[in-house]
Amino acid sequence: MTQRCRLLAAWACTLLLTAASAPASSPTAWELNSYRDFLAGRLNGLSLTRDGRLMPAPKTETLFASDQPIIWSVVQAPDGTLYAATGHRGRVFRIDPTGKSSLLWTADQPEVFALALDSKGALYAATSPDGKIYRIENGKVTEYFAPGAKYIWALAFSRDGALFVGTGDQGRVYRVASAGKGEIYYDTGQSHVTCLAIDAQGRLLAGSEPNGVLYRIAAKDQAFVLYDSSLPEIRAIVPAPDGTVYAAALGGAMSRRGLGGVIPGAGVPASASVPTTSSTITVEAQAGVEIKPKPDAAKPATAQAATPVVPAAPVLDVSGVEKSAIYRIGTDNSVESLWSSKEENVYDLLVAGGQLTFSTDGQGRIYSLTPDRQATLVAQTNEGEAIRLLATPNGLVAATGDLGKLFRLASQQGSSGNYESPVHDAASVARWGRLTWRGEWPAGSSLAFRTRSGNSSRPDKTWSDWSEPLTDPNGSPVRSPNARFIQWKAEFGGSAVLDSATLAYLPQNTPPVVKSVSVISQLVAAGAARPAGQAQPSSSYSITVTDTSDAAAATSTGTPTQNLGRPGAEQLQIAWQAEDPDGDRLVYSVYFRGEAEREWKLLKSNLTDNAYTLDADSLADGNYWFRVVASDSPANPLASAREAELVSSPTRIDHTPPVVALGAPKRSGSGVEIEVEAADATSPVRRAEYSLDAAPWVPMAPLDGILDSPRERFLLRLENLPPGEHLVVVRAIDAANNAGLAKVVVR
Repeated sequence: MTQRCRLLAAWACTLLLTAASAPASSPTAWELNSYRDFLAGRLNGLSLTRDGRLMPAPKTETLFASDQPIIWSVVQAPDGTLYAATGHRGRVFRIDPTGKSSLLWTADQPEVFALALDSKGALYAATSPDGKIYRIENGKVTEYFAPGAKYIWALAFSRDGALFVGTGDQGRVYRVASAGKGEIYYDTGQSHVTCLAIDAQGRLLAGSEPNGVLYRIAAKDQAFVLYDSSLPEIRAIVPAPDGTVYAAALGGAMSRRGLGGVIPGAGVPASASVPTTSSTITVEAQAGVEIKPKPDAAKPATAQAATPVVPAAPVLDVSGVEKSAIYRIGTDNSVESLWSSKEENVYDLLVAGGQLTFSTDGQGRIYSLTPDRQATLVAQTNEGEAIRLLATPNGLVAATGDLGKLFRLASQQGSSGNYESPVHDAASVARWGRLTWRGEWPAGSSLAFRTRSGNSSRPDKTWSDWSEPLTDPNGSPVRSPNARFIQWKAEFGGSAVLDSATLAYLPQNTPPVVKSVSVISQLVAAGAARPAGQAQPSSSYSITVTDTSDAAAATSTGTPTQNLGRPGAEQLQIAWQAEDPDGDRLVYSVYFRGEAEREWKLLKSNLTDNAYTLDADSLADGNYWFRVVASDSPANPLASAREAELVSSPTRIDHTPPVVALGAPKRSGSGVEIEVEAADATSPVRRAEYSLDAAPWVPMAPLDGILDSPRERFLLRLENLPPGEHLVVVRAIDAANNAGLAKVVVR
C-alpha cells in the first residue's frame, strides 16, 4: 500500500471513530482538495497545479519596492539595468544589476504609462495626461514628441528604428521617425490604442478599447482586423517567432473596475482629467448570444477640465459573462480561446519555450499555461494586480499594482513556503476534531499545520493565536478554542507537496425558531371531514312539498315542516412557520390555555405538518392562547435536542349570537317607533339592520352614534307605513359574525 493510500485509509477511520464517539449530531468534515478549493486561500512561495497540488514555487524575491501605488511599465537594458515607470507621481526608477535602485526622473505629469528602449540603449518615457514622450540618455532628459493626444498608452520600436505611439482619447497610432517628426500612422476610430507590438514579419499590431479590436497594420492607413473580441479591451499582445499571435483581453461583463485609481483603457489616474466614453448598448435575451457594443456605439465626449469622479464599482454586470480571456491567432488567422475567467482580469503575457505565462489581478497571480491548456498558478505576489511581465536572463520579473513593486521569479525552486486556507464558517460555535492531510514529503522535507479560530468572519485581534505545529497527517487534534470560524496554515519545507486537508468538527446544535403562529377560523361544509378524532355531526335534511293532484300515500300523517340546516361547522386552523438553522427535521406539539386558566393543555404532539385543525365547538366562548413547541429531536440525541416555542396572540372564541330585544311598536305621528336593544356576552356588536316585510336589510345607527360595545340601543322609526299588517325583523351581528334576530308584527 502506498503512503497516500495508507493516509487516506487512516483519515477515513479517524472520521468514523470521531462520529461514533460524538455526544450529539454527527461531525462535519471541511475538506480542501481541488484547484478551485486551494485558489481561495493565500499562497506565499507556493505553486498550485491544475490538478490541485500545492508545492514550493520558483524562488521569489522582491527586487524593488517603490513608494508609488503602481508600476505601469518595466524594461531592461542590454547591460541588465531595469527601468520602472510608476504612477501617480510620474516617476521613473533605475535598478542596476546589483539591485541598487535610484530615482532617474520625475515627470511633470502624474502618470508614466509606457517605456521603450531604442537600439542604442536610450530610454523613452510617455507621460499622461496631456501626453508627451521624453528621451532620457546619460541623465539628460529632452522632449522627443508631443502627439497632441490626451493619453499615451504604449510605445514600440520598429525594425527601422521608428517609434510607434499608441494614444487615447482619439485612438490613433503615430509613427515618429526622429525628434519632433511624427505623423498619424493609423486612426482606429476607437477611443484608445491600448497596446502595441511588432510581429515576426515586422508589421505593427495594435489593440484597442472599447470594442476590443486587434489590428494588424502593414503600412500607413492600411490595416486588417486580426480579431474582433467579445471583450472591450485588448490589453496585451505577444507575437511568436512562428507568426502566431497571442492576445489578452479584459473588461468582460462591461465591468468598469478601477485599477489603482484608474478606469479602463489601461487606466487613467483619478487625479487626471478624463474623457467620458458614452456607450449605448441594446441587449436582447437570447441564449448563447454574446453582448457587446458595436464600433459606432461609443464616441468620445469633450474632456472635462475638472477632476472626474472615478467609478469604484461596476456600472453594469451581466452574470455568466467572462471577465477576461487569452486568445491564440494562428498564421491562417484562425482564433482559439486558450483561457478565460469570470473572476480575474488578465494584464500581461509572455511566451517562452512553448509555454505561455500570464498575470492577473487575483492577488497579483502569475500563471503558466501548457500547450494542452493546463493552467498552473506559478506564484502569488499577494499584491492587488500583477501589471507587467518581463523575461530576463536571471528569471521572470513581475511589476505590481496596489503597491508598486518588482518581483523576480528564479528558475530554481524555493526551499520553503506557506499556505493560509480560506476562513471556514461552521455556521455555529463548533468543537474541533482532528486535522488530517494527504501529500508527499520526501526525506529532508517537512509539512506542518497550525490552526486559529474566532467568532468574527475575518481574523482579527479577537481570534486565538496560531496553534503549535500539527505534525501527524493521520489525525492531529486541533487545540484551537471552540468558535464559529476556523482557519489553518500549512508550512512547507523542502519539496513537500499537499494534495488535500480535512478538518472534522462538531457544530453546536442550534435551537429551532418558531417565527409565527396564526389562528384562522374557517367554515366547513356540512358532511365534510372533521378533524381527526372528532365525531361527525348528523347531517340535516330537507323535505320539499309540492301541490299536485296525486293522491297522498295511505299512511300519510300530514304535511311535514321543512328543516333548514346550518350550512356547515366552524373550525379553527392553527398554523405556524418554523425553521432550524442546522437544517434538522422538526416535530411540533400544540397546546392551548383559556383566560383565567393556569395550565397548558396538550392538543396534539409529534406533528410533522405546520398546521393543526380544531373543531371550534370544542371551546366555549372566551379568550384563548395557543402555544407551538418545535423540537429537533428527530435529528439529535435526546440529551442534545433543542426546543423553541411561540405563543399566539389572544384568540376570542364566540359562538353565541347577540340577544335582540324589541319593544312594542308605538304610533308617533305618521310613523311607528320601535325601541331595540342588542346585547352580546362575549364581543361587541358590529352591525345592526332591519328588514320590513322581507325587503332588503337597512342599516341602523345606535343612539350614541357608534357601534363600539357589547350592548347597544337603537330607535327604529318607520314612516308612512301603508295600512295593514307588517313584519319587522331586526338583526344584530357581533364581532365574531354571529347574528341574533327578533321580530315584531305591526298592525
